[in-house]
Amino acid sequence: MIEARRLAICDPSNATREPLRNLLLGMDGVSLEAESNRYEYFSDVVEQYQPDTAIICLDTDPTRGLQLIAQLARSAPHMAILAVSSRSDGPFILQTLRTGAREFLPQPIQFEELQAAIDRVRTMVPSPPGTEINAAAPVMPRVSSLATSKIIAIAGSRGGIGCTSIGVNLACCLAQDKENRVVYVDLDLALGDSDVTLDIIPSYTLADIAMNIQEIDPKFLKGALSRHESGLYLLPHPMQLDDVGLIHEEHLQRLLALLRTGHTHIIVDLSKSFRPTDFTALQMADIILLVAQLELTSIRNCVRLLQSMGNVEGLSEKIYLLMNRVGADDQDISIQRAEETISRRVFFVIPNDSKAMLSSRNVGKPLIQFAPKSKACQAFIQLANVLSGKEEMPSNVYVKTKKKSGWFS
Repeated sequence: MIEARRLAICDPSNATREPLRNLLLGMDGVSLEAESNRYEYFSDVVEQYQPDTAIICLDTDPTRGLQLIAQLARSAPHMAILAVSSRSDGPFILQTLRTGAREFLPQPIQFEELQAAIDRVRTMVPSPPGTEINAAAPVMPRVSSLATSKIIAIAGSRGGIGCTSIGVNLACCLAQDKENRVVYVDLDLALGDSDVTLDIIPSYTLADIAMNIQEIDPKFLKGALSRHESGLYLLPHPMQLDDVGLIHEEHLQRLLALLRTGHTHIIVDLSKSFRPTDFTALQMADIILLVAQLELTSIRNCVRLLQSMGNVEGLSEKIYLLMNRVGADDQDISIQRAEETISRRVFFVIPNDSKAMLSSRNVGKPLIQFAPKSKACQAFIQLANVLSGKEEMPSNVYVKTKKKSGWFS
């Protein structure tokens, strides 16, 4: 068993904070819970995320940095504090340690020195209960704490396939569990409608995040999210089409990394155009739900998408095929035939329940509130249980089939 240390960092300088973040993300047995670019906000970050270890960089303002260390040493005595500075004079190092820091690291930080310092404070301050991780954990672990948050990307095999309805209803069902903290990111930048589906008028959008990307910290981000009465948090697409171009891959990387620190489930609804931001989300996702229907165009596109994603290392094994609206009167293709054609098993089925689904969208309420006993809602509840680890995750296996001369010959 390996003790997972939960860390938070405070550094107002992007030039040193980003390399530190990269070092920590590449370190085994460490979970980066939060980061802040303001000394004055870091106490709130510590109170919210309760890290085992805080790393505070002093170069921007040594006086305020030392005041922060002294304050945290009093308010969070269980937490180990590592101070970082480019100053190496003895009196300053001694002052830092006397103020309350347990370790002092010189800038630029070296990986080996940082690892050794974390190992040393590991023996000084015991981890809070429940922070151990098993090195032999299964591929699809239970999602039961912020340290094991999951990014679930929802990709459609064509337009109108039901991705937003699936994503919103799944997210709201996940949010019913008080142990979960769920956020929905609408990455359909031009034509997304999650805000309408949930009947929310948001104060901030992805465009606001992009325009303030250098200032984002957990406190800023928390204030930018809109909260639905189901408990779900929403970050919608830009309101103005002219703002779509403001959002780039690096913005999404930063956003999703921060959302991981405060949420158990991040649902990302992709666009149908597969923009660069969509591929960034696919690469960062832990699970990709590829939504299809039992009709020729959707199944053909599934084959094309799986072939294309199979060329990107690490994507194929994360893809799970979700078949929507199963049981509709106009479906002539069976699930078995679809599986043979796509060469992949269907992971989950959402039954056709068009009346409940359409009515819930028209009134702006998720099924869990509008029609909790409907067939579709019961399916979403089961899917939420699977993705939360309460029910067993089916293996993502391929179907071996003979070559066929046509799609369904």
